[in-house]
Amino acid sequence: MDSAADAKRVTLAQVAQRAGVSVMTASYTYNRPSRVSEQSRAKVLAAAAALGYAGPDPSARSLRRGSTRTLGVVMGEHLSYAFEDPQAASFLAGIADVCAESGYGMTILPITGADDDVSRIQSAAVDGFIVWTTSDDDPVLGAVRAVRRPAVVHGGPEVAGLGLVSIDNRAAARAVGTAAFAGAGRPAVVSFPLSRDRISTITRGPDIAGATFPVTRQRLEGYRQAAEDIGIPWSDVVVAVCAHNDAAEAEQATAALLSGTHAPDAIAAMSDEQAAGAIRAARAAGRTVPSDVAVTGWDDAAVATQLGLTTVAQSLREQGAACAHAALGHEPVPPAAAWSVVTRASTRS
Repeated sequence: MDSAADAKRVTLAQVAQRAGVSVMTASYTYNRPSRVSEQSRAKVLAAAAALGYAGPDPSARSLRRGSTRTLGVVMGEHLSYAFEDPQAASFLAGIADVCAESGYGMTILPITGADDDVSRIQSAAVDGFIVWTTSDDDPVLGAVRAVRRPAVVHGGPEVAGLGLVSIDNRAAARAVGTAAFAGAGRPAVVSFPLSRDRISTITRGPDIAGATFPVTRQRLEGYRQAAEDIGIPWSDVVVAVCAHNDAAEAEQATAALLSGTHAPDAIAAMSDEQAAGAIRAARAAGRTVPSDVAVTGWDDAAVATQLGLTTVAQSLREQGAACAHAALGHEPVPPAAAWSVVTRASTRS
């Protein structure tokens, strides 16, 4: 189709005609796929793609005005993560604040990497989307664009036609990395996953450009700059990549780092949860923080105060609210969210 307006005029009947199937078969393709043969389903989807038809609009079906007064939050984590991770919960609370003020509901759409992720987006009865940080190659981004409803991405990636709410992760990582690596000779990083494969690994100086999660990529770039600022090449920096933002996994990865022949004397973690795991591992190995090993986190969560952790302070609640305001059309997307480095006792400077 040549324009969004043209695409909006495409009907299910037109899709059925192009595919050479009945309207009922075309409808079942989207609403009851188990009742349609693979061959018919392929014809319908191919015709829909050719015509620019993104699927039935649940909002239009459910209400004459085409509004459900609901925002959809797309999260590329298991559903319980939204409630167990303090920062994810804070982010959702910010969205909920705005929804409550505006008389809107909120629907969490967990994205698992399964084949039905895209159809979950297409069938979501929501007026707009907020996408929790994901990877450059996540197909849900294209699905969100295709349904042509207001949408905002938190953290990244930056997608044409969608808003973006984020801090400057590269600059913040360089700043907190400078605090972490001060006086260090063997710096290390405990990292978020590099890609949607979520492979846990320990490596030296990984290919930063190959990381498809933009938040991970940008923070690694900042840490690399911090290491090079003190004369340590990136190829000498050990990076423990964790599959998830999880304290227990970070503790296990840090224990492996500290048991090696070149145990790190400074660790920059990408979250306070990871940093908490790193500190537990350091103490279990008989290391003193920060004299034996300095540790930094990210987010300035409650655990950071409890542990005296040097960290990056940002308000995920405020960022969640900014995403909701932008998705509802109340306020423009802010150019950048605020952050600062909070220095505490876990670093040497």
